[in-house]
Amino acid sequence: MDPRIESPVMTFPAARAALLKLRASAEGAGLPETTRLLVEVRASQINGCGVCLDMHTRELRAAGEPTAKIDTVATWREVPYFTEAERAALALTEASTRLADHPDPVSDHAWQAAAQHYTKPQLAALVIAIATINAWNRLMVTTGQTGGHWVEQVIREDQQST
Repeated sequence: MDPRIESPVMTFPAARAALLKLRASAEGAGLPETTRLLVEVRASQINGCGVCLDMHTRELRAAGEPTAKIDTVATWREVPYFTEAERAALALTEASTRLADHPDPVSDHAWQAAAQHYTKPQLAALVIAIATINAWNRLMVTTGQTGGHWVEQVIREDQQST
């Protein structure tokens, strides 16, 4: 499968930098990195983004998350591997990613469940993380980007720039 065009974030490096800054903007809020990565994986599963799914499952592995947990993100309701806080974040992710599927997509119940586990700054960070991964997903899926080589190239470039 060949991409339709080069990834827009490679064509316009400023766009990539902006999305990376947006992702990093909420890092000081105290949202656990693994929660953010789980959110990125779940949204990427829903949106069918192979690039982001490839990248963020690799990051979860590198962060030390168990394989069983990573392998079952799509079925988080049916397995015992997720904390109540992670479950609330995943429910909010699903609601926020599927905005067009329901007349009241982000219900008060979903919001309040997340608010029981996260502070206001953490909730803001969670919403930013969800919005950011959805933007990445749309860029990658629309242009037909694939995982594997592209992800490895980005990882190499990121390692060289640090």
